Amino acid sequence: MIRPVFLTLALVLAPLPALAHKVIAAVYADGALIEGEVGFSNGDMAANATVAVSDPEGNPLGETATDADGMFTFRPSVAVAHVFHADLGAGHVAEVTMSAQDVAAILDSPAARAAAEAAADTGADTGGIPGAGQAEAASDGGNPSTFPLDAASGTAAVGSSAVPLAAAPGLSDADKAAVAKIVRDEMRPLRREIAAYREKNDLQSILGGIGYIVGIFGLGFYVAARRRMKG
Repeated sequence: MIRPVFLTLALVLAPLPALAHKVIAAVYADGALIEGEVGFSNGDMAANATVAVSDPEGNPLGETATDADGMFTFRPSVAVAHVFHADLGAGHVAEVTMSAQDVAAILDSPAARAAAEAAADTGADTGGIPGAGQAEAASDGGNPSTFPLDAASGTAAVGSSAVPLAAAPGLSDADKAAVAKIVRDEMRPLRREIAAYREKNDLQSILGGIGYIVGIFGLGFYVAARRRMKG
């Protein structure tokens, strides 16, 4: 009777090592860009990982890569849902989607309009040379956050909120952009901790469910043993 109990426990608890290294992936708006992160629930981040971007039907929209901290950026160009997919090896796959509505909001943001105007000005300054602006962008990793500042209102986008900077006296546009970058950098660990906390709670719920199942099995074995003893 004891042997089946141990066998059942072994089968139920076998998946726990895999659950301890669950993949975490998140994306959010960052001015004219989509910013995201990829990592594991144990706190390790996926550094230098290739992130493929497609629409829900699988049509490719582009590609980017994570940095040493597991962060990546991508500049959207069409108002469709963006699916971010990263194969981290050893069976770990990260996939997260930003809705078409959220992407449309990014494309319609003042930061995106400022980026488009600046790109047009850059094209004019280079005499309309094809690829001149793209070459400059590529030197920063393909999706640089070159316009983190909301040019229309003087605010810096942080996730879905905005931090007012225009009220600070004596700040140039470059200073405001630097402050906006500092705020975003400070927010990243907080967002990461929130994501890890959510995953931890999910794991605790799973473990609680497994404990419940084990308890049911134990009760069943107890009832069966009592009946056999009476028989």
